[in-house]
Amino acid sequence: MARPASKPVPGEMHTITPHLYFNGNCEEAVDFYQKALGANLACPVMKGPEGKGVMHAMLQIGDSHVMLADACPGHREKGPSDGVTTGFWLYVENCDAWFQRAVDAGCEVLMQLNDAFWGDRFGQVKDPFGHCWSFATHKWDLTPEEMNQRQEEFLHAVADQSA
Repeated sequence: MARPASKPVPGEMHTITPHLYFNGNCEEAVDFYQKALGANLACPVMKGPEGKGVMHAMLQIGDSHVMLADACPGHREKGPSDGVTTGFWLYVENCDAWFQRAVDAGCEVLMQLNDAFWGDRFGQVKDPFGHCWSFATHKWDLTPEEMNQRQEEFLHAVADQSA
């Protein structure tokens, strides 16, 4: 029997939960994210009318959840086609391992892993469905002055490479 909720944010959820939309291939994406990101199903996948498509799925990645669904015809939500409208930043203990697992599973490398000027080890990939994922491990706590100096060095190096 249903009872009133004890708190406004359920269970292990957070205030913000991303919801990804797909173009009829959500079920394939659920399987892919389990392989590429080590995601776990947080609840059973709910199929759409007549068992077609995915009406709702939820994955747990680390301590966070991501909801997924196939976009419904005629609704505003659409899966990526020519570009993306958002990206995901995952802070993990070993970004090199997460990055490599995603690449091995079929993600396209957008930015190779590097030691970024802001103190993170960082890299970015795009999955086969068009969603972008950044992996980072925080390595250095920097003062504002140190970060400004590293940013200037980075910007000079980029300018020198494009000259």
